[in-house]
Parts: sequence; structure tokens; C-alpha cells
Amino acid sequence: QVQLVESGGGLVQAGGSLRLSCAASGRLFSFNAMSWHRQAPGKERELVADITSGGSTNYADSVKGRFTISRDNTKTTVYLQMNSLKPEDTAVYSCSISTVLGNYWGQGTQVTVSS
Repeated sequence: QVQLVESGGGLVQAGGSLRLSCAASGRLFSFNAMSWHRQAPGKERELVADITSGGSTNYADSVKGRFTISRDNTKTTVYLQMNSLKPEDTAVYSCSISTVLGNYWGQGTQVTVSS
């Protein structure tokens, strides 16, 4: 019903920036929240940032002040602007959308930050 496709990942040096995009398609009538999670090999998945339907945002302490979550006016794309990247930010980043009909996840995009 709803498909999410992430893009924008890649290899970047420490201190650099990347912007991740999550394009949503399908029967997206409304949403409660959109979020980005990340998971490194052998590590637990963690919430990076989320944004509610009202526009309120929340960030993990480890990324606060460096990452920014946003969405476009049509609410078809969610972004994660990542600045001042650190090697510990290396992970697979996945987006999700919570709707009244259910929760949907993308397959993720790899972000690798070299020292």
C-alpha cells in the first residue's frame, strides 16, 4: 500500500555532510509521524530523529545540533540533513512513516563516515 525508498547515502569524510531522502508512494492519506532510524552491524537499531504531523521534531542526543529532519509540502518526501558527520554515525539509515492504516519502513541506505 505504501512504499518508501531511501537515497543519498554514501561514503564521506569526518566533518562532511550528507542529505538522505525518503520518497513515499502509494496510498498515503495521512500520517502521525515520520522518522529515521539507524543500525550498525552488531548494534541495536536506534531512533535518530522523528517529526510529527504537527511539525514537532525530536532527536537523539548523539545527533542533536548536527542532524535535521524535514519534509516537503506534499509530504511525499522526508529528508535527513546530516552535518559534521562522525565515524560513529556509520550505519544503515532507514525511514519509516506511521499512518492511521499502519506503519511502513524503507529498506535503508548505507552511510559510511571515514576518519
